[in-house]
Amino acid sequence: MSKLNGKVAIVSGSGRGIGREIALKLAGEGAAVVVNDLDAEPANAVVREIVAAGGRAVACTGSVTEADFGQRFVQTALQSFGALDIVVNNAGYTWDNVIQKMTDEQWSSIMDVHVTAPFRILRAAADHFKETAKAEAEAGQEIFRKVVNISSVSGVMGNAGQANYSAAKAAINGLTRALAKEWGRYKVNVNSVAFGLIKTRLTEAVAGDGNSSTIDIAGKEIKVGVNAQLMKNVEAMIPVGRGGTPAEAAGAVYLLCIPESNYISGQVLVVGGGRP
Repeated sequence: MSKLNGKVAIVSGSGRGIGREIALKLAGEGAAVVVNDLDAEPANAVVREIVAAGGRAVACTGSVTEADFGQRFVQTALQSFGALDIVVNNAGYTWDNVIQKMTDEQWSSIMDVHVTAPFRILRAAADHFKETAKAEAEAGQEIFRKVVNISSVSGVMGNAGQANYSAAKAAINGLTRALAKEWGRYKVNVNSVAFGLIKTRLTEAVAGDGNSSTIDIAGKEIKVGVNAQLMKNVEAMIPVGRGGTPAEAAGAVYLLCIPESNYISGQVLVVGGGRP
């Protein structure tokens, strides 16, 4: 039997990359999934893929930074599937610069998507978690729910050129630890996964040599990618000898969503191929 049969998950930023693989993994293990992306096309494509494989999924499109998104995201799960058991805060992007050149907009945008948006989503889920846990306790049941916040080794060790991103990912680890203490009585496990080098569209594109790639965030073109030589140097320092795949990243998230992790909470799991 699949370990997540009957569970309902919401996964932000799940139309592409790591988020897509997380949504597919959770659905493949039996969970109904609410898929989110800025754009309808990739979100709906993931929904179709899940449904075609015999799973259950719906889309909730839009930016996680919208003030009402958290409530809408949670309500989509409750209205579509009647429950909410797993929250994965995955949506995000990088907008790098050294601090003397970093604008207020760069700082605020990264903090909004990586810290404020997860905060709002989790705040929107709080009443459901509390009320459901109370009813289950009165019935003599102990049923665990899961929150997995996506962090980064940049939030653990820091990274040059990423003052905004490093600060945001450190903050999500702090939020994780605080909520693990607040929500333990509701039987909600709250953990972070701090990824090292995972090969996605944000890291595969080569930046700074005339072949840069950009992503569109609310009409703003933001340069992404890693210089080829820098990528080679980073991979050489990874004990397993390479960067991770989105599917491997999704596997780490899955580990924190299954019953075997019911006594794990308030932790930051570094997923870096052996590199801290």
